[in-house]
Amino acid sequence: MYSLLLAIIYIAFISLGLPDSLIGAGWPVMHTALGVPIAAAGLITMLIAGGTIVSSILSDRLTHRFGAGLVTAVSVLTTAVALLGFSLAGQFWQLCLWAIPYGMGAGAVDAALNNYVALHYAARHMSWLHSFWGVGAAISPYIMSFALSSGQGWTGGYRIVGLLQVGLAAVLLVTLPLWRQGKEPAPTAAAAPVQPATAPLHRCTWPRSSASPACLLY
Repeated sequence: MYSLLLAIIYIAFISLGLPDSLIGAGWPVMHTALGVPIAAAGLITMLIAGGTIVSSILSDRLTHRFGAGLVTAVSVLTTAVALLGFSLAGQFWQLCLWAIPYGMGAGAVDAALNNYVALHYAARHMSWLHSFWGVGAAISPYIMSFALSSGQGWTGGYRIVGLLQVGLAAVLLVTLPLWRQGKEPAPTAAAAPVQPATAPLHRCTWPRSSASPACLLY
């Protein structure tokens, strides 16, 4: 159970990185289709970042109330819905609208998974966790490139990633019981280290009637 849940968490972080590079890879085509300047991408990324900040702040309270597994599953589903909303958007203001739930879903799952792994797994898994985010961020430009080259347009790239997120959310919902069991096995108790013998302590005083100090052993 421990290994299965860890694999699911790794996959969740791959999916967390998948949407992050889509706008950068697709924006040269997107801004032309939407009739907005290149600089308009900054507004979308700011809205995503704002949603991420808000959900990260609330993540601790939500995790304590509903559990890390449920928060992660709902957050991934929220991100999936937002990505599918991106794929249906035909105007710039619609992208701005969908950017808010996209950022909130991404921020909540990021904070919840980081906290869960830090509490239940060895420190080395934290490094692997973020390396899997990099895997997702590196794959997404290829997904967008495939969608553009195959005639699906930039909306097709968001649709593909959104459907992948829906599949992951379903897996997370099915495996919710694992989150209450997924804890790294505790190492076997090692024998208490033997304390080295300490040398006897000496205390020296200098009697008034003697020319040399008198040392007492205790």
